[in-house]
Amino acid sequence: MDLSEIKNRLSAMQSKQGNNSGEKKNIYFKPSVGKESVRVVPSKFNKATPFTELYIHYGIGNKVMISPTNWGEKDPIVEFAKQLRKTNDKDNWRLAKKLDPKLRIFAPVIVRGKESEGVKLWQFGKETYMDFLNLADNEDVGDFTDIVEGRDITLTTVGPEVTGTAYNKTNIMPRTKQTTLSDDKNLVKSLLENQPNPMETFKKYSYDEMKQALQDWLNPEEAEDVEEEMPLPTKSAPVEEPASDLPWDNEEPKKTSKKYDLKTPAKPASKADKFDALFDDEDEDA
Repeated sequence: MDLSEIKNRLSAMQSKQGNNSGEKKNIYFKPSVGKESVRVVPSKFNKATPFTELYIHYGIGNKVMISPTNWGEKDPIVEFAKQLRKTNDKDNWRLAKKLDPKLRIFAPVIVRGKESEGVKLWQFGKETYMDFLNLADNEDVGDFTDIVEGRDITLTTVGPEVTGTAYNKTNIMPRTKQTTLSDDKNLVKSLLENQPNPMETFKKYSYDEMKQALQDWLNPEEAEDVEEEMPLPTKSAPVEEPASDLPWDNEEPKKTSKKYDLKTPAKPASKADKFDALFDDEDEDA
């Protein structure tokens, strides 16, 4: 074995892994405190709108789980929340609200002055989303994504010392002057064709994986008992989740010592059966 060759290959692999990690992080854009300018780019994946609405679960089993409802499929966490709301228990309703997936909006943008970095995904909440929709509905602004007669967007971001919270707040304002996306035709082509797909930035967990994650989160002591006997599926590499500027979007579901034993016609024999029983009428709202 040629040890020098082994070292060279190890170095190359480590460098490659580092680059891949950086590329993963760099697909996102997050406004910095102060002023900066971005351009919302027409989406490669949806010609009608640059905005992708996604419902996402945060904080359950230390996972970021995109809800299957985004594909019109059943979500066991959503179904569990529906069952909790069928009771008159306030604690159940509070937990149900925290288990609801959060609406996040993704928009493809380029940062002015950093066009060479390509298109990034800006993730934001409903307030900023409404501001963008109102801009598009304003006849004096119109299609700000137009590659020939669109408008750059000025972002003004203030920090916690101004907001009085632990979070930043960003205001958007369209530039009065209409400009092209770029005078470089090759760059324009690249920006329109090379974009991260918001629907593919998170791992898509199966129904059973999400149900197991919820069960383990609700009953961590049981998860520890079975971990040695039957390990959960191997976790994928975590995807960096940009922090929201909205406090409620960063709120993590809080655990409670209360046991969620909803009454069913046939009394389950074990905690695991009780959990499964909550899904017995899941087709009712399908």
